[in-house]
Amino acid sequence: MDPLNDVLALLDMRSANFARLEAAGAWAISFAGYQHIKLGAVLEGECWVETEGAPPIRAVAGDCYLLGNGRPYRLSSDPTVPAQPSSEVFMGFIEGDSVSVGTSGSPPDGVVVGCGFHLDTANAAVLLDVLPPLVHVPADTGEAGAIRSALDMLRQETANPGIGSALIVERLAHIVLVQVLRSYVAAQGSSGRAWLTALADPAVGTALSLIHEYPAHLWTVAELAAKSGMSRSHFAARFSELVGTPPLEYLANWRIRSAARELRTGNRTLASLATQYGYRSESAFSHAFKRVTGVAPGRYRKQARLP
Repeated sequence: MDPLNDVLALLDMRSANFARLEAAGAWAISFAGYQHIKLGAVLEGECWVETEGAPPIRAVAGDCYLLGNGRPYRLSSDPTVPAQPSSEVFMGFIEGDSVSVGTSGSPPDGVVVGCGFHLDTANAAVLLDVLPPLVHVPADTGEAGAIRSALDMLRQETANPGIGSALIVERLAHIVLVQVLRSYVAAQGSSGRAWLTALADPAVGTALSLIHEYPAHLWTVAELAAKSGMSRSHFAARFSELVGTPPLEYLANWRIRSAARELRTGNRTLASLATQYGYRSESAFSHAFKRVTGVAPGRYRKQARLP
């Protein structure tokens, strides 16, 4: 089981508001807060990316960036240029079109594409809480190599849309997002303090994979430690250090997240889910579910199925 794939499936990730920006000269655009995460890529030229909680970055052709804090952000040719609100720049925008700033019919100096991703609200924190405000993947890093082919296709599809372009662009955006997350994990190694970066640690990564593959199993710390090739005490300390929570607390939370996926996609009763995930009663399961997700399971199921 791949925990990253498992989490992305759990989050019911949907892309939205894909846009291509062509710009020339001195320009700057300020964007209001957004829901969940934003992915961007510089296809030509360069731009500056700024958001609260992170130093500004200069992104050049082939670079990708991920904004994960929902706060306002700004794109520009130079941080000193006064910004124009995005509501004015993108007024009347139809997804699939390109927006031009300062080009006046001439070739652009820079081309940037961006895409928002909406996540299942009750489970969004699983990813959002472990992402920094800004992830930057430079084009000249080894991890960026796998992204280049997807960016080349994005450049072609957004410059000359054809039959089925919207679907192709959506799929390419998902590919780039996963590659950016992979690159972030590779760059951090096991120096982070969250499940995402802990995937790079062989022992803790093994335990996370087992928990994700068999969430209903009555795991003990000793059993997870043995499967990971470590002593119980060493494993418990390392897991808590890298993931940020003790093994059994992470397990309990993941069981609820797994049950939430079944509530969203299936017709299982609360009683059967409670039994499957090791709760002695439906009320105990409901209490744990609300503690983790913030909503009662019945309400969660109704909200997840609203059109």
